[in-house]
Amino acid sequence: MRTKTLNKNTINVITLGCSKNVYDSEVLMGQLKASQKEVVHEKEGNIVVINTCGFIDNAKEESVNTILEQIKKKEAGEVDQVFVTGCLSERYKPDLQKEIPQVDAYFGTTELPQLLKALGADYKHELLGERVTTTPKNFAYFKVSEGCDRPCSFCAIPLMRGKHLSTPIEELVKRAATLAASGVKELILIAQDLTYYGLDLYKERRLADLLRALVKVDGIEWIRMHYAFPSGFPLEVIDVMKQEPKVCNYLDIPLQHISDSILKSMRRGTTQKKTTELIKNIRGILPEIAIRTTLIVGYPGETEGDFEILKNWVAETRFERLGCFTYSHEENTHAYELEDNVPQEVKQERANEIMQIQSQISWELNQTKVGKIYKCVIDRKQGNHFVGRTEIDSPDVDNEVLIDAEKFYLKTGDFATIEITEATDFDLYGVPVKK
Repeated sequence: MRTKTLNKNTINVITLGCSKNVYDSEVLMGQLKASQKEVVHEKEGNIVVINTCGFIDNAKEESVNTILEQIKKKEAGEVDQVFVTGCLSERYKPDLQKEIPQVDAYFGTTELPQLLKALGADYKHELLGERVTTTPKNFAYFKVSEGCDRPCSFCAIPLMRGKHLSTPIEELVKRAATLAASGVKELILIAQDLTYYGLDLYKERRLADLLRALVKVDGIEWIRMHYAFPSGFPLEVIDVMKQEPKVCNYLDIPLQHISDSILKSMRRGTTQKKTTELIKNIRGILPEIAIRTTLIVGYPGETEGDFEILKNWVAETRFERLGCFTYSHEENTHAYELEDNVPQEVKQERANEIMQIQSQISWELNQTKVGKIYKCVIDRKQGNHFVGRTEIDSPDVDNEVLIDAEKFYLKTGDFATIEITEATDFDLYGVPVKK
């Protein structure tokens, strides 16, 4: 029996996982709005849509727990319907239907029209990237392609997202203009593989051409690149970065490992020598660039020797930004055939060691910023601080610039000129200065 109903006929979209999922949820919400549906993001509604992540164990566990939590609410009469979409649903739909049958329906990553129909809405083909952004108003994730053609042994993304499919440059420019008109000033380019952009449509890599087109959009002040695969990386992109002030001197390029034996087993299509040369070439063209990378430790067969090679390379290369993950043994991937023979506690110890090295590097690099002046965007006010970012910092994963809100007033969403007065390993503190 129903005990209460919250926000009748309101659809609550819950987003889990990466920025690609954030984008997908925003598109879903935009479609629902276009059909005059009442929609909220992670608030309260009597109809719930959970956009799940199925990438690694922790993410899958969070997705399942969220589904179970909403089912409890349904059984308690707090919500009427629960729908599940996204990567977990794409990958494990039959298992989920069997294990959690109380969900009203499951949808995969390519079944947006069917999901909309279940929600009583029509898919609007005429929408040119219109969506309900859930990020701070000044930036938006900007998906330029879907899917991935890379054969990486550890990755299940192709199973969930399919083959690489680029969005035409002309359409992306229109979408960027729509976002700019709504107040977005920073585009964060995302894809499963940014480096591959254009190969399917134009038979050549066109990321540099895309950047040249996007910088012409009025209102967009920063363009940032995420998820650029190292193999086949088009160096002309760095030339564009150097020539165009709107393109941030920032590159996210997930390298995963550096030991040749591990890279070969991972099927990364590169070597330590090639990777080191690529980083050297990028920094040679643009010395002020900030390179962010991510690494995986505890991959099957990773020896102490392999890990020492990785540790030494991290210390020598001195990445401006770095994240480290422990290997997750994913079924139906090529690496699943290998024995997951590095104990979990060893994986975690290795990740901690890498991050300890990076913490020291980050502290040293941050000390060089003290006394310098940077253009910062102000994302939000949190507690007693305004929280901003420089052009070499991406939201949620990189350094933040903290400004005392009791002494200074700044407008969120605007750019400000900030002098750095203090620095820790992962945070900067500053004061506004007049231009």
